[in-house]
Amino acid sequence: MGKINVHEFVSLDGVFENPSWTAEFGFTEGMGRAIAALTGGSSAILLGRRTFEMFAPAWSTRSVEDDPGVPFFNDSPKYVVSSTLASADAWQNSTVVGGYDPEAIRRLKDDAAGDVYISGSGTLVRALLADGLVDELHLLVYPVVLGGGARLFPEGAARTPLTLAAHEAFENGVLHLTYAPAT
Repeated sequence: MGKINVHEFVSLDGVFENPSWTAEFGFTEGMGRAIAALTGGSSAILLGRRTFEMFAPAWSTRSVEDDPGVPFFNDSPKYVVSSTLASADAWQNSTVVGGYDPEAIRRLKDDAAGDVYISGSGTLVRALLADGLVDELHLLVYPVVLGGGARLFPEGAARTPLTLAAHEAFENGVLHLTYAPAT
């Protein structure tokens, strides 16, 4: 049985959409190792429709020379949670699994050869947290307040108790905070 590990880039005020704002901070070797540890233990990727539609054109055209994460993102099976997307042919090894169904996600998790990796996909992540399906929430928190944009946990999000499982600080001021469900 695999774990569901969520990875998000967030600002201090919780904004996670379109993380192009992270570029000014660079990407340290430690950050690369942290993300490689998440992807290295994963055998599948789970995405919401909007994130899939952003990732597909970005990752499918990259080579390993552009980014060492390319083999994981392009070669791994990808499962897209969407009630509106008819096809995931825009990106190799991608399958639409239909609208959100916690039992289907639980089966995917149980049947996975390794862990299941999620990035972005805020609506999906909130639903998975509410249903107790997230094993680890990895937040890379950037030292900036953006003041606007979609927040990972918007006003009205369900109360979700978590416990700090690990933390790491990088030389660019980014914190890697790992949370697990509170026991």
